[in-house]
Amino acid sequence: MRAAITALYRRLTPEGLYAYAGSVVPADVAFSDADDCHLGAQRVAHALVRQLRLPDARMIVGFREMRHAASVELAAGPEYFVELNDRFRTHRRDIGAALAHEITHVLLHRLDLAFPGTRDNEILTDTVTTYLGAGWLLLDAFRQDAVSSQKLGYLTPEEFGYVLAKRALVFGEDPSPWFTSPQAYQAYTEGRALALRDARQPPLTAAGWAGRHRYAKERRHAREHPGAPGSAGLPYAFEPVDGPAGGTDREAVALRVVFSCPTCHQRIRVPVRGRVRARCGLCRTVLECDT
Repeated sequence: MRAAITALYRRLTPEGLYAYAGSVVPADVAFSDADDCHLGAQRVAHALVRQLRLPDARMIVGFREMRHAASVELAAGPEYFVELNDRFRTHRRDIGAALAHEITHVLLHRLDLAFPGTRDNEILTDTVTTYLGAGWLLLDAFRQDAVSSQKLGYLTPEEFGYVLAKRALVFGEDPSPWFTSPQAYQAYTEGRALALRDARQPPLTAAGWAGRHRYAKERRHAREHPGAPGSAGLPYAFEPVDGPAGGTDREAVALRVVFSCPTCHQRIRVPVRGRVRARCGLCRTVLECDT
């Protein structure tokens, strides 16, 4: 999921991503029982084509009995055939969610962006759908009650919430009013808490006291045992480098800390020498660090 965000930044660039600063709005993908099933699906598909900035992509939507929720025929275009599971004839509120995933497959096909393996590629598709402003529909399709449960997509609801929150933090957007499912809203709040935690990990200055204390301990271990692996599961690691460490202890081993950008998850390497300002080379986020 995080690798998918990084791959998307590499493929589209930050400037390209800002073309998707606004999400598809609920009114454009609303589907009532009074709508004709096929005409309504075509209308929603066109709205999602516009959201995903697909040029000259005509979606032809049909329904049939099938095992999966939906499928799309990937060809050169300009027409693409999307088939939806017959159950969506009576579950029309989720047609937009199913179409969003399949139309993103078309976008990724045109961008020549893919991960090896079916599962990883589907995770990429869900992540890109969400980050480009159409994936809140997939999260809103998550519903549970005493007798039934439904979830669309390959990400967990909390993972959808995480990616959606990462997008919201970049573009200053609040998707919470769009949810009709209480379970989707809860998953979004849980995912948002994880997204906010990314910006509060050492060596970032926003890290809390406990994180800073652990960071200092790991830094001391790295200087006393150059090249030795640090503790597993930490969001950062130390590497010895040539040259003096700086500061008052000139005999100490010079280090740099390696961590992930909280915006795009590109790996960043920063010299360990107190307060520094780093700029991610991929998404260009400026990070205040205390190394």
